[in-house]
Amino acid sequence: MVEHIHIIAEAGTNHNGKLETAKALADAAKQAGADSVKYQLIYPEGLYLPKFYKDGSYTENDVFKKRAAGMLSDKDYHELAAYCKDIGVPFTASLFDLRGLDLLESLDVPYFKTASCDLNNIPLLVKVAERGRKMVISTGMARLAEIENAVSAVFSTGNTNVVLMHCVSVYPATLSIMNLAFIDTLRYAFGVPVGLSDHTENSLAAAVGVSKGVTWIEKHFTLDRKSPGFDHAYAMEPSLLKQYISDVRDCESACRSQLKKIQDPEAQVKSRARRGLYAARDIGAGEMLEMEDILIVRPEGPLVPADVIQVIGRVAERAIHQYEPLSYDLLR
Repeated sequence: MVEHIHIIAEAGTNHNGKLETAKALADAAKQAGADSVKYQLIYPEGLYLPKFYKDGSYTENDVFKKRAAGMLSDKDYHELAAYCKDIGVPFTASLFDLRGLDLLESLDVPYFKTASCDLNNIPLLVKVAERGRKMVISTGMARLAEIENAVSAVFSTGNTNVVLMHCVSVYPATLSIMNLAFIDTLRYAFGVPVGLSDHTENSLAAAVGVSKGVTWIEKHFTLDRKSPGFDHAYAMEPSLLKQYISDVRDCESACRSQLKKIQDPEAQVKSRARRGLYAARDIGAGEMLEMEDILIVRPEGPLVPADVIQVIGRVAERAIHQYEPLSYDLLR
């Protein structure tokens, strides 16, 4: 049975180091109907080499410098988390080191998110798991054996509150490489909730994911795809994010099991589209019915076409008018 799907609006670092932009992203996530908004808590020194040793000298790492320039301060994150709480959209962030873990713990986030790049970073995964909070773990770039190692390490801490996110770490990803069948593999192999970190540029992969039972979906978004930065170009702008979430909710509704197989709108169609048994002519009381005395036509009647075998050879209890629906009450 399809559960409510938790949709993460992934703002990442698309604030470009500006707190007001980060708040505007939270507003957009809330207005689009996301269940939480997530940023990327990157301390460059905890993720990148600051310099490369090359030809006997050190060369500046441009990525390190750009990440440093595009970061919010810890104070900003406290203000941002408070702002998200005020507007009613849960706040969290992907973490990449222990400093980020400590900050998120202090902010009492609803879950810790680890990125695909850290699926094989067992020391970090164990430290995160030991905090006892829900973990959402992306599995991009990983073979099944690597995922098994990660899950085993996390479970060894006693923390089994885990969501595994199927992910293809290509930005953007085409549908042809999404390997959505692997969602089934993750669910059957590990017995934990499975989600989809979706880097495609429409909602088709998400729709397939919903049909396969994902309970979490993550989607990157931005205020402006033309903004400078790492993740803007393939992210969805707010209007498209809102439509994407609407599409997911429609798929969620379509895939949810119903108590009744035939719902009222379909029952109305059934009453006119299915056939019934009708008198082909005026039939006198005491006459035996033959096949040529019976019409099998629309609309639905008291008897269905399969009942014709039981009707042939019976005798009319009373006179039956042409085109009158047949029923067992009229026959003996």
